[in-house]
Amino acid sequence: MTRDYPLARLTTVRTGGPADFFARPESQEDLAALLAWAKKESVPVGVVGSGSNLLVADDGFRGLAMKLGGALTEVEREGTHLRCGGGARLPSAAAKAAGWGLSGLEFGINIPGTAGGAVRMNANAYGGQLAAVLEWVEVTTAAGTERRDPGSLGFVYRNSNLGPAEVVSRASFALTAGDPDEIRATLASMRGRRREAQPSGIKTFGSTFKNPADERAEGRSAGQLLEAAGCRGLGHGGARFSEKHANFVENAGQATTADVLALMAEGRRRVKERFGVELEPEVQILGDVEVPGAVG
Repeated sequence: MTRDYPLARLTTVRTGGPADFFARPESQEDLAALLAWAKKESVPVGVVGSGSNLLVADDGFRGLAMKLGGALTEVEREGTHLRCGGGARLPSAAAKAAGWGLSGLEFGINIPGTAGGAVRMNANAYGGQLAAVLEWVEVTTAAGTERRDPGSLGFVYRNSNLGPAEVVSRASFALTAGDPDEIRATLASMRGRRREAQPSGIKTFGSTFKNPADERAEGRSAGQLLEAAGCRGLGHGGARFSEKHANFVENAGQATTADVLALMAEGRRRVKERFGVELEPEVQILGDVEVPGAVG
């Protein structure tokens, strides 16, 4: 376990302060022991996946931050089933599945997170449904590891019922056999669509706001509403809404988490003022951060 670990380096937007404690568990046993320690010491727990949808408080995180490693990042095949450690990157898992001629996880190529994070956030993309191929998960807590089926996870749009001290340490996906070349071609097409539509190769995190269900949005996505409200390219401090996709926040210089939050608040204010729609943040938080709340 490490003290005062700088978390900004583990996030794609590169903002935020240090964690009081940091560890890289490499097995379910290691993970359970760390969770038991945190429970005994009343220390909050946070798991950092790919850091692509994560904001860390500028003052840091007064708790134990963990990044899964070792066996908890492995991807294996058992027939038409793909077994992933909770820390396995979903794009890598999708690419490996394609190489093995397994279809059903193609959408994962465009989800810049881990298998565990994707389960926790019920991540879907380009028409792919995680719940449709998820077979089971193993959830590790301070008490040990137990297997759960998808129906027990309380999936809703971009969320599940998993608590912060419940960590997805393994997941199994039930896929179907297909032609590897055809599956790879699908992945290439999906990658191309993402490159055209979203910023890449810069300091940013994934979608900032959830797509609203509010009928006043008239079917428009959060990005479309933000763009129509004049937020494309809008900046605050070192943060700005991307010129390429208004629902992506970029660190254009030496942005702080406070800059990002102020920019999010302004985006929400403009959309609420223009359309009457209140956007709900999708980004995950570590530390004492006040996410922009209701706007008048």
